[in-house]
Amino acid sequence: MGKRKNRKVSHDNEESKQDHYNEMNMFQEITDDKMKQIVDMGAVTTNGKHTIYCINIIGQIEGHYVLPDETKTTKYEQIIPALIAIEQSKEIEGVLLVLNTVGGDIEAGLAIAELVSGISKPTVSVVLGGGHSIGVPLAVSANHSFIVPSASMTIHPVRSSGTILGVSQSFLYFQKMQNRIVKFVVKNSNIKEDLFLKLMMNTDELATDIGSIVDGSEAVKIGLIDSVGSISDAINTLYGMIESKT
Repeated sequence: MGKRKNRKVSHDNEESKQDHYNEMNMFQEITDDKMKQIVDMGAVTTNGKHTIYCINIIGQIEGHYVLPDETKTTKYEQIIPALIAIEQSKEIEGVLLVLNTVGGDIEAGLAIAELVSGISKPTVSVVLGGGHSIGVPLAVSANHSFIVPSASMTIHPVRSSGTILGVSQSFLYFQKMQNRIVKFVVKNSNIKEDLFLKLMMNTDELATDIGSIVDGSEAVKIGLIDSVGSISDAINTLYGMIESKT
């Protein structure tokens, strides 16, 4: 009898070890999948209190032209399909947009911002480091926006670093593009249009350009961003929005 019991205990231990091994393998597979998501897309789905999709807007926003390999980029051809999939997903309950961007392609950035603002699910953004140039519309595109105290946002007119035709039509195009950005920012934030234009056309602050740099608390004070807060504040706010919706 003693031998049989020992065999049973040994068998139970083997089963327990196998279960633990299976659980570790499953955890590793999940971790690997999430790491692949982060590397390939700059995004990840998190399964905490609620299932949220985190999109990372980093470096330079890449548009119709491919940027050099050494440049950190956010690719709009990856972000746009992801946002469409999020809207249709039954599992994903909210979206967290994390920004640390120098700006980039205006039309690509504005396209992403329009999609974020049009999503029916709760959205929250948080600016870490910087939300410069076209990063401003992206930051305000969410239902609620946060900025950490040490972050800043650069507001400046539309410009081009490439070759342009020196004709009136080129400048009219820039003006129309700028109007689209201004209207989007004013519509999706609490800043007044005249103040936003004043910050955009400021000639006293930037050495090689016109425009303004606003830090975290100032961005909230002028109504550009909703709140000063950290990533935990952003996630808790998103959870609250999800729960109030359900």
